[in-house]
Amino acid sequence: MARTRRREPRGRYIFTILLLALLFLVGFLYYDSNTRLVTTEFKLSYTDLPDTLNGFRIVSLADIHGAEYGENNQVLIEAVRAAEPDIIAIVGDLIDRYQKSKPVEEQLEIAQNLVAQLVTIAPVYYITGNHEWDSGKIKPLLEFLKESGVNVLQNKYVKLDGGGGTVILAGVEDPNGPLDMIKPAAFIENIYSKENPEFLIVLNHRNSSLELYSELGADLVLSGHAHGGMVRLPFTDGLIGPYSELFPTHTSGEYKLLDTTMVVSRGLGSQFGWTRFLNNPEVVVVELKSK
Repeated sequence: MARTRRREPRGRYIFTILLLALLFLVGFLYYDSNTRLVTTEFKLSYTDLPDTLNGFRIVSLADIHGAEYGENNQVLIEAVRAAEPDIIAIVGDLIDRYQKSKPVEEQLEIAQNLVAQLVTIAPVYYITGNHEWDSGKIKPLLEFLKESGVNVLQNKYVKLDGGGGTVILAGVEDPNGPLDMIKPAAFIENIYSKENPEFLIVLNHRNSSLELYSELGADLVLSGHAHGGMVRLPFTDGLIGPYSELFPTHTSGEYKLLDTTMVVSRGLGSQFGWTRFLNNPEVVVVELKSK
C-alpha cells in the first residue's frame, strides 16, 4: 500500500518567505544607514539679518571620527563642494579616541588629507570636541590644522564681514579642554562687550546648550556630538544618547528657543559601541535668508 506524502502547511512557507524578506530589508537598511552619505539643507530666515549674510551658506561637519567616504574621502569632498559653501565649520570630534580598528595615528593622516582638500573649497573653521582631548594627540592635531590653513577657534572669534565687524563667528572650546579656560558664558559676554555684533554664530560641539546660548543672545548655534541618537526609531529623536542614555533630545535637525536657532548634525562617524540604523551620516548645509 502506497504512502501519501504529508503536505507541509502553506502558512509555514509564507512565514519563511516573509521572514527572509524582513531580514533582507533590515540588512539593506543597516548597510545603507552606515555607508550612504546624505546632505541635509536648512534654510533659516531672520528679520534682522545683516545684508552681508543674505544667502550665506555654511557647511557643518560633525563627529567625523576618522571616517572615510570613498577613496581619499572623495565622496565627502564632492558633497561639500556641491553645497557651494561660503564657509565650512568642523564642529568637533575629527578623530576618535576609542576606535580599535583604526589607530589614532591613522586617523590623523585621514584628517590631514581631508582638511587639505576642504580648504581649497572655502575657508574652514574648527573647534574641538571631547575626543580630541581624550586622544592625547591634541597638540599634533592642532599643529597640522593650523599649518593647513584651518582657522582654529579655541574660545576665539572672527569677524565674517571684514571691516564692519558686525557678524561674528565664535568657536567654543570643548569642556574637556584646559581646566583654567574661560567658561562659555563669560566668553560670549566678552564678545558682546567688545563687538556688539548684529549677528552671532556659535560653534559648540555638544548639543545640550540651546538654553544657555539663547540666554546669551546667540542667533545661530551649530553642534553635533549626539550622532543623531544612533538608532532613529519613528516618533523619537533617536534611541541612544552620547552617554548611552535612552531617548535623548536635540540629536538631529533644527531646534529653536526664543531668537536662537540650533542646528545639530547627525555627524559622519560612529562611536560608543553602536552602529547607525535609519540614521545616515550627514553633511549639514545652513543657508541664511532675510525675511
